[in-house]
Amino acid sequence: MDALAQQLDAGLQHWQPDTSRHARALVGEIIELADANALDVMRSRAVEQEVLNLLNEPAPR
Repeated sequence: MDALAQQLDAGLQHWQPDTSRHARALVGEIIELADANALDVMRSRAVEQEVLNLLNEPAPR
């Protein structure tokens, strides 16, 4: 088994049930996107946060 899969499996066994459910849902979404070759069109959280930061900056005077 891949080291990442082993790490995920170990985490799912030890995390709180809500955390495990959330992680399973997120990993499931990533697998679906990868199967559809759509990972490259998904916007990253970093880019999304950068846009939010720009929107929250005070307007220049």
